[in-house]
Formats: sequence, structure tokens, C-alpha cells
Amino acid sequence: MINLGQLKEIKDLRKVWPHEALDFTPWLAKEDNLSLLSDTVGLEITVDETESSVGDFNVDIYATETGTDRKIIIENQLEDTNHDHLGKLITYASGKAADIVIWIVKRAREEHRAAIEWLNNHTDENIAFFLLEIKLYQIGDSDIAVKFEVIEKPNDWAKEIKRQTSSSPTLQARYDYWVAFNEYAFNNAAFAKVFSRRKASTDHWMSLNVGSSACHIDLSQVRKGNNITVEWYITDDKELYQKFYSHKADIEQDMEMALDWRELPDKKASW
Repeated sequence: MINLGQLKEIKDLRKVWPHEALDFTPWLAKEDNLSLLSDTVGLEITVDETESSVGDFNVDIYATETGTDRKIIIENQLEDTNHDHLGKLITYASGKAADIVIWIVKRAREEHRAAIEWLNNHTDENIAFFLLEIKLYQIGDSDIAVKFEVIEKPNDWAKEIKRQTSSSPTLQARYDYWVAFNEYAFNNAAFAKVFSRRKASTDHWMSLNVGSSACHIDLSQVRKGNNITVEWYITDDKELYQKFYSHKADIEQDMEMALDWRELPDKKASW
């Protein structure tokens, strides 16, 4: 007979993170923990700054969606939602020209859930508000497990995809391809362990995070040639490009193919 432990929730988040700015924000900014958040909201997030200045205030995390350059602000609150933080959230979003706003809290009060829902319903499809609760669980004396639960999220993203694809066979084909790609690629355990799932879109490209804001992998559909290109994209670091290039022979030997190396000296990026 198998003995089953009892799952218990740890209500006091400050037993794990005594201080929001000093403990929780640095924890969340670490790659493994940020990946947990990324998987929950379906976005690939790269941290730009923590405690980023907005006038006389600081937003907990200022980030970018990898591959799209959409700006993200993340506000943490290890207590119930309140009007003060909601106001700060709007201020930070305005000051940082954010496209995506993520509010992480201990408990979402009903009036603030309604406020986030209202914001999602009354802003255009390029702006997204997420409200998440953070939960801590433990079985017996086991390590404490963290779970993010989405309370409110944009409800028009799927509608926007449908609107875009309904009048364009090309956009529909792109979207169908990425749906199939996700299904195929993330059924591979080794691939799924390394990369976070990206939502399918009507773009001809998809970006995969590699754990650094300096570079990422771009996948691009080339319908004319019926193929896909895979590109290691270095945003703005020629020194990093040269470090890779100094190992050109070893890299190409490991991959068993010749690669197209482009430093692009007149541009910030390198491929």
C-alpha cells in the first residue's frame, strides 16, 4: 500500500520571503523562477532591471518579452491587493510605456479582480493585464513548492488571432504552423526541459529564450522555400559574437554542418 502525504498550503508568504524588494523580487528575477512565471502566463520574459526607477518610485521588475521587445512591468505584493498598489501599477505602466502588466499578490480582492478585468476589456489588443496569486505548498517536511495561479488575464488575445487569420490565408498558415510546432517540439522531453513554450501567433517567426538577455534563438518560416531558418541572435554585443566565432570550427563540427556567420559590423545585432 502506498502512503500518501497530505498537501498543506503555507498561508504566510513572508516565512519564505520576509521582504518584497529584498527577498521576493531577487528570487523571482532568477532564471529558473522567472521561467515558472513565464510558463504560467505564456510569455517568454527577460529581466531588464529590478527596482527600476519611475520618477520617485521603483517598479519591482522591468522586463521584455523575448523576440517581440514588448515591455513588461511586474509588481509584487506579498499581501492582499489594495488601491495603493493598483494606482502604482497604472503609474508604472504609463511611466515605462509598458505593453504587458503583471501583478503578483498573496490574495486578489474581488474589487481589484474586477478592476483588472475592466482594464483588459477597455484597452486595445496590444495591452495586457495579468493578475496572479502566488501559493506555497508542502507535503510533510518536504521542500516548499511555489505555484502561480492566474486570476485575471486578457480575454481578447484569442479573439485577435481569430480576427487576424479570418481574412488572410497566409496568417492562418503561419498560426497553424506554430500550433503544430508547439505540439511536436514540446512532446520531446529534452526540448521541453530546455525551452519554455511560446504561444502560437501569426508572426512568421518565433523566439526561444536561452537564459540571457544578450541573445536568443529565432525560428523563421520561409514559405517560399518551404523551410525554416534557425538563428542565434545576439542583440548588441560584438564581443560575445567574437567569442562564439573563435570556436567556429568546434561548433560546426558538433553540429555537423557549416553555418552562416554574420557579424553585421554596421548594425548592433549579430547572427
